[in-house]
Amino acid sequence: MAAGKDLSHASPAGSAQCRRTSWSGELGGACGDLGTFVPLVVGAMTVAGLSAAGVLFGFGTFLVAAGLSYGIPIAVQPMKAVSAVLLTGGLGPGELVATGLVTGVVLLALRARGAIGRIARALPQSVAAGLQLGLGLAMAWLGLKLATETPWLGGLSLVALLGLMRLPRVPAAPLALALAFGAAWAAGLTASPDWPAFDFVLPALHLPASWAEVWRGVVSGVLPQLPLTLTNAVILTALLARELYPDRARRVTERRLAVGTGLANLLLAPLGAMPMCLGAGGLQAQHRFGARTGAAPVMLGAALLVLGLCFADGAAALFATIPAGTIGALLLVAGSDLALSRRLLDARPDCWPAIGVAAALTVAVNPAAGLAAGWAIEAGRGVAKRVFGRDVRRESW
Repeated sequence: MAAGKDLSHASPAGSAQCRRTSWSGELGGACGDLGTFVPLVVGAMTVAGLSAAGVLFGFGTFLVAAGLSYGIPIAVQPMKAVSAVLLTGGLGPGELVATGLVTGVVLLALRARGAIGRIARALPQSVAAGLQLGLGLAMAWLGLKLATETPWLGGLSLVALLGLMRLPRVPAAPLALALAFGAAWAAGLTASPDWPAFDFVLPALHLPASWAEVWRGVVSGVLPQLPLTLTNAVILTALLARELYPDRARRVTERRLAVGTGLANLLLAPLGAMPMCLGAGGLQAQHRFGARTGAAPVMLGAALLVLGLCFADGAAALFATIPAGTIGALLLVAGSDLALSRRLLDARPDCWPAIGVAAALTVAVNPAAGLAAGWAIEAGRGVAKRVFGRDVRRESW
């Protein structure tokens, strides 16, 4: 199993399929990653009290820039470890800004020294498959829990999604969202949203007030998040992009992803943006629901910019009307697709220990733990083969 080798084996027909697109598909894909976006962003604005103008302006700007830069339906997501600390009261506004600034500096420094590329080239494919399996299972499990909060609505949303996805040129995700909202409204589970009043607001400048805030941001935000960003937002996203879009893979390298994420956090964190990263799960979700180009993130980013700049006061309430069951259905479909990768299905039997351990620790702990354990198993397997005189060739699978 070759470390860091591109095993996409894409056919010309597959590449042509990736290039075919439609505006309905891009619209459907633009809504495909709302399952991870909505809960964390709404929580940041309502529970943690972050400014909607800054948060939405940050996501909108990064989405538009990423879509134009990479040319594929790249997903921009809140950094999950940072979001968890934020929502539990572990980070204040100044510490959150420091987290974004320091993360941006670290990613740019790693790119400048070439460390990102060396890590990606050395990553065994079994470990990549295990990380992908674990992340997909975690997404699907979260989706199942959300969907079963209101089982009938979650089931209706899932059936609607799967049925609409079989129809050509139909934006399945937004139509399923509309259907589920109508059903939830009719059942009295949600109120009709009031369109927020127009009020143009520019994001305000925020900076850490002291070095103590910077230090707390590093300890509570940067250190837990950085391994997750390197594995999921950089290495796995680049691997998945090569698999789904082999004809555009040169635009989506580990180095470019690290630079884009670093610059976005460095420039947007002082304007009130949450720490943000790209994500393999979000890329899979947008692709699964019909997106094939950078138009999907540009469309979503433009909508968020309008909401953040012109309707910030009511934006959080608008997002909060999306039924949890429908968010769960989106996560369940996208997570299942991410878990069942071709790397997993093509794996040799002797790859399964590393795959299984990497997946289990990704679900139980985090992707960084899965990466370390899976890599250790692959290293041990190589040593054992050399010690016992077996064939040590690293064959592709």
